[in-house]
Amino acid sequence: MKAIAMRLRDMRFLRYLLASVGALAVDVGSFLALLAAGMLAAPASAIGYTLGILAHWLLSSRTVFVGNVAERGPQRTRQKAMFVASAIAGLAVTTLIVGTADLSGFDPRLAKLAAIAISFTLTWLLRSKIVFRPKAD
Repeated sequence: MKAIAMRLRDMRFLRYLLASVGALAVDVGSFLALLAAGMLAAPASAIGYTLGILAHWLLSSRTVFVGNVAERGPQRTRQKAMFVASAIAGLAVTTLIVGTADLSGFDPRLAKLAAIAISFTLTWLLRSKIVFRPKAD
């Protein structure tokens, strides 16, 4: 039974990873487009990340944490608020890393790569352990 639970958990992580890749495509594509349009790196990163948040909610709630999505009503609203809070934590980390790197003279695109890894880890932990916490039996 423990092996089955571990396998399901691994599949959920894989689905989360794939959802994150989709959201990341929205995020980075927007970020690079905004940089190319002349926007400063930190706001371009924040806007890209925000668009990625929207994509991630859609993908996560419909493909990753399907059994743990709250029904409509106050619980669903609370869950969405926690999802946004986890995204804001990731956004803050991303913006801080990219902004600091840019001000320090580092390539913001390389900083964005580091920010992606750190933000991914942070949001996975928050979402899997808190936002979409499995219901107690």
